[in-house]
Amino acid sequence: MTKVLMVVSAADHWTLNDGTPHPTGFWAEELVTPYSIFTDAGWDVDVATPGGKAPVVDKASLDDSAGDAGTLAAVKMKLEKLQPVLSQPLNLADVNAADYDLVFYPGGHGPMEDLAVDETSERILTERMENNAPVALLCHAPAAVLATENAPGGSPFVGRKMTGFSNDEERAGGLADKAPWLLEDRLVALGAEYQKAPEPWASYVTVDGNLYTGQNPSSSRELAQRLVKDLA
Repeated sequence: MTKVLMVVSAADHWTLNDGTPHPTGFWAEELVTPYSIFTDAGWDVDVATPGGKAPVVDKASLDDSAGDAGTLAAVKMKLEKLQPVLSQPLNLADVNAADYDLVFYPGGHGPMEDLAVDETSERILTERMENNAPVALLCHAPAAVLATENAPGGSPFVGRKMTGFSNDEERAGGLADKAPWLLEDRLVALGAEYQKAPEPWASYVTVDGNLYTGQNPSSSRELAQRLVKDLA
């Protein structure tokens, strides 16, 4: 059976450039849609967070503006069913990522706060890249690769094709001017070969060997389905 480790942010806020906390967490669609696609394919999925802390859903991801009515209703229903899993996640520090066929990071602004500087996540990502083992990051979750920028020998993500939440999308969401940094800018500065969809909010997925990335919430389904196709 294919085994997936889903690494979820434990942050409940994102510290803005004026020091104020912006309530956030994980983006509902980016967690429940891939989780459902993976489990429907017969895959076994474990959820882990830094410190084993129960993750918090970003309330904005459940707002009427977060998607069409049908999709949003399905996301809310699936999220409710996942509460027993999310209430007792594994502690990321206790996990052996080598036991998993895929390590998957859903987004939301939460990863900008904790996973971007998390040493355990850094080690997992570095080892996955060194071993050419599949890893996938969605929307804001590519922020996690920034923790590898000072790795001995340089970040393993330098020169790799990646996408992630774009500057245009952050501006459209109203947080760009308040952000301490923007994901697209930091990925470019890291040395990744950043790519994005021609238009904001369109589904967009990149694949570079073992590295899979999705740009935004709309990319959740396409990214998960591509992983199932490639790894099944």
